[in-house]
Amino acid sequence: MQNVKINSYQFLILVVLFTIGTSILIVPSVLAAGAKQDAWIVAILGTLMGLFVIWLLSIIAQWFPHLTIIQINEKILGKWLGKAVSFLFVFMSFIYTSSLLSYSGTFLNTHIMPNTPMVALNVLMAIIIVMGVHLGLETIARSAEIFILFFFVLFFLLVLLISPEIKFENVQPVFEAGTKTIFQSTFPFIEVTSVNAIVLLMIFPVFVNNIKQAKKSFFIGYLIGGLVIIIITFLSVSVLGFYNTSTRLYPSYELAKRINIGNFIQRIEEFMAGLWIITLYFKATIYFYASVFGLAQILNLKGYRPLIIPLGIICLVLSLVVYPNVVYQQNWNRTTGIYFSFTIGVFLPLLLVIVYAIRKKQLKKVP
Repeated sequence: MQNVKINSYQFLILVVLFTIGTSILIVPSVLAAGAKQDAWIVAILGTLMGLFVIWLLSIIAQWFPHLTIIQINEKILGKWLGKAVSFLFVFMSFIYTSSLLSYSGTFLNTHIMPNTPMVALNVLMAIIIVMGVHLGLETIARSAEIFILFFFVLFFLLVLLISPEIKFENVQPVFEAGTKTIFQSTFPFIEVTSVNAIVLLMIFPVFVNNIKQAKKSFFIGYLIGGLVIIIITFLSVSVLGFYNTSTRLYPSYELAKRINIGNFIQRIEEFMAGLWIITLYFKATIYFYASVFGLAQILNLKGYRPLIIPLGIICLVLSLVVYPNVVYQQNWNRTTGIYFSFTIGVFLPLLLVIVYAIRKKQLKKVP
C-alpha cells in the first residue's frame, strides 16, 4: 500500500515525541496525587518497567518485519479474529486522537486564548494533523527532525531557568509513600508512555530502512522520552511541592510561571507551552496515521488517503464531546482508559506471543 521509508534516526525522534506526548503536562499531577513527593521515583520505576513492554513489542515486530501490526494480527490470529482485534486497535488510536485534540483545545482555551471558542482551536489543530497524515510518513518524520531541536532548546531553557527555585525539602522524606503505593502509581505512567506505543508498530519495522538499528532506536527513544518526564516530574514536585503538583491540572505549565530571573526574565509560560504543543501534535498525528492507515488495511483498500478527511471530520466532532468536563476526563483516564490501553497494548501482544508459540511451525510454512 505504501512505498516509503524513514531512517532509524527519524524513527528515534518519533519515539521520543510520542513517549513524551501529553505526559510532560499532565503526568506529574497524576503521579503526585498517588505517590506524593515520591512521584519522581514512580517516574523512574515506570520507565524501567516500560522497557519490558517495548521489548515485547519489538520482538513481535521482528517476527514479520515486512508487516504492520494489523497484518500481524491477521497472520497469527486468523482472518476474522485478526480483523476484529485490529478494529479494536484502530478504535483505540482514533479515540486517542480525539482525546489529544480535546486536551489541546482545553489547554489553549483555558490558559492562552480564553476568548477564542474551543471549536476554532480544535479545527486549527485538526487541520494540521490531517495535513501531516495526508503528506505521508516521510514528511511527518522530516518535520519531527526539525521540531525536536526547538523542543529540546525550550526544554533545556525551562530546566535551566527553573533550577534556582528547586527546594529539596519538597521531595523529602524519600519513599514515604511505600512500595505498594509507588508500584500501583506506575500504571498510569506506563500506559501513556510504553503501553500505547503499540501504535508505533504501524511504522516499525516495516517502514524503517534499517531494522536492526531501528530496534535500538525504539529503546533509546523511549528512554530519552522517559528521562524528560522524570526530570519534569522531579522539577514539579521539588519546586511546587507535591500538594500543588497534585491539585494542578497542568503542573509543568505552572513551573514556567515560577521562572523569575532578576525580575527581568519572567512570564514566559506561553513560550514554554510550545514544549507541549510540539509533542502533542506529533503524538496525535501518529495516532491518526495509525487509525487511518490501519482501517485502510483492514478494508483492503489500495490507499489510505480517501479516508483522511472523513475520519478527520469525525475525529474533530468527537473531540468536542468526548469529555463533557475535566472531572469526567480524569475519571475516564483512571478507569476505562487505562483498562482499554492495557488490553490493546499488553494483553494483545501477550496473546500474539502465545498463539505464535503454538502455531510457529505452521506460520513459518505460510509465505
